[in-house]
Amino acid sequence: METRLTKLLRIKYPVIQGGMAWVAEEQLAAAVSNAGGLGIIAGGGAPREVIREKIIRAKALTEQPFGLNIMLMSQFADDLAELAVEEGVQVVTTGAGSPGKYMERWKAHGVTVIPVVASVAQAVKMERLGADAVVGEGCEAGGHIGELTTMTLVPQIARAVSVPVVAAGGIADGAGMAAAFLLGAEGVQCGTCFVASTECTVHPNYKAMVLKASDISTTVTGRSGGHPIRALKSPLTREYQLLEKNGAGFEELEQLTLGSLRRAVLDGEVKTGTFMAGQSAGMVKEIRPCGEIIETMAADARDLLQSVARRFGGWI
Repeated sequence: METRLTKLLRIKYPVIQGGMAWVAEEQLAAAVSNAGGLGIIAGGGAPREVIREKIIRAKALTEQPFGLNIMLMSQFADDLAELAVEEGVQVVTTGAGSPGKYMERWKAHGVTVIPVVASVAQAVKMERLGADAVVGEGCEAGGHIGELTTMTLVPQIARAVSVPVVAAGGIADGAGMAAAFLLGAEGVQCGTCFVASTECTVHPNYKAMVLKASDISTTVTGRSGGHPIRALKSPLTREYQLLEKNGAGFEELEQLTLGSLRRAVLDGEVKTGTFMAGQSAGMVKEIRPCGEIIETMAADARDLLQSVARRFGGWI
């Protein structure tokens, strides 16, 4: 399954693992890379030396390429941008801002840069800045989201830029991958299905909530403040939405969620944790190794695309 993306990243399958804060640790990143995809370590809000140790441990776990996700709103973004160069990280994905000021430095050291975008305008801007590919992420995704769906966002980006486009948001199986290809993408980025992987180190309660999820088990909070986040429905999301409805201010809402993702990931605190997940959670029904997730996804996508060609060959 060779695409421009697999050639660019030197991977077997066109699958990137999402840079989920607190979730995308070195064990998960290495497992995805060893399975033929591109594993990603999440920089999140962590300082340089914490992430350096994760990168060093990942190097001990895999000889395959892996990447670092840098949330550009983080106070440590400058440090992590330099750390990527220092540690020879081959791929950087970015979100929550523009990586423009780092591009020259990264390019001089052969770093492949793939920003995550939520609009066509952002994608075009990233290509102008020198991005090697872009991830078009629809609002079906978990965590911080934009307004457009994957179905409408990806084909518009694919028509607007010349670099490879990666589809993200709502993709957890071969059907999603096949659909992404038909929309013009050359790869997919997945997060929620890897939360439920054998190698993911999140608390068992987190994985259990993903497995129990239905098609309507996620919700969006934070729209009132302009920073929407998709997560599994929980006591915390219900309390947050009630406060939003009653006109609570930013500080009160911020205090409610402070540390809530960490409590979900590390402690499995069902009542006070934020369990970020995409709408694809309803499609994840078992815990599987990363290798099985990726290989099944790719094989099913191939079979589905061949089936479509056979069924509609006369019409096409």
